[in-house]
Amino acid sequence: MADPGPDEGRLAAWMADAVPGFSGPMTIERIGGGQSNPTYRLLTSGARYVLRRKPSGVLLKGAHAVDREYRLISALYPTGFPVPKPYGLCADDSVIGTMFYVMDLVDGRTFWDTAFPDVPELDRPAYFDAMNSTIAALHRIDPDEVGLGDYGRPGNYFGRQIGRWSQQYLADEQAGRVPAMDALVAWLPVNIPPGDEVAIVHGDYRCDNLLFHPTEPRIVAVLDWELSTLGHPLADFAYHLMVYRMPPGFSTGLAGLDLPARNVPSETDYVAAYCRRTGRDGIADLDFYVAFSLFRLAAIIHGIKGRLIRGTAASPQAAAAAEQLERVAELALAQTRR
Repeated sequence: MADPGPDEGRLAAWMADAVPGFSGPMTIERIGGGQSNPTYRLLTSGARYVLRRKPSGVLLKGAHAVDREYRLISALYPTGFPVPKPYGLCADDSVIGTMFYVMDLVDGRTFWDTAFPDVPELDRPAYFDAMNSTIAALHRIDPDEVGLGDYGRPGNYFGRQIGRWSQQYLADEQAGRVPAMDALVAWLPVNIPPGDEVAIVHGDYRCDNLLFHPTEPRIVAVLDWELSTLGHPLADFAYHLMVYRMPPGFSTGLAGLDLPARNVPSETDYVAAYCRRTGRDGIADLDFYVAFSLFRLAAIIHGIKGRLIRGTAASPQAAAAAEQLERVAELALAQTRR
């Protein structure tokens, strides 16, 4: 189903009331790339904004919670953590058809390949270091101190997440069953490592959800917080780290590449840098955390496949993503055998 985009007149009237300094006329442009919440540039003569909205159609319960995204950004922005300035949230579906929020449009570069082939070799370690330092900084923020102590259910994160994604996978019968996913649904809950931690987690921290400074190896905005919650920081870090276990051509995988020749940090060095920044001696059970992260990614792709079948997928890249389902699930299962 084609996305008709927001109604310009209704949106402009809302922004005139809700966004300080807003003045039309306004041009609306769809931003591609995201699979879930449709995103748009709003351009005026004096300012530029970004709008994120829930997609239309029948949605799974709890999905596409743009109000949670807005709350998270509003809490992090005053701390200096790199997120866009938030302007307003609209829960009135009569304005543009679904809930949405508006934030500042930040200038920057997006990289789709974690190997950073478009960056000079000498600069690549600095880009990896920027990613590493930013996710470590997020995990060091005290949720209670920024008003997010109730942003998620603390404790038993892996048990709850494995249950949630397993149920969502099993419930979406239209998207079909995958043998590797069935095996993971059985294996993961009985192999959760001991111990628990609580931090603010992004949930989808990867290079294409980051905006880098136009010329410097510095992150100016972390985007796409739909899957953020209170959770285990090692789940968040392992999801980011899993590109080291993915082969080239498979998303933005690094496995099998000659990393020293490309001046790309090794997985071992990258893990050590994160541990140094977060006060850890190391990460036991790293293979479990990566297996869980790949399982979660496969469950997300399974959801995309279901939305594609039902005609509610928001992105033109949805079909290409859905084709990766079995490969991601098999790769997740392979981590359990390491």
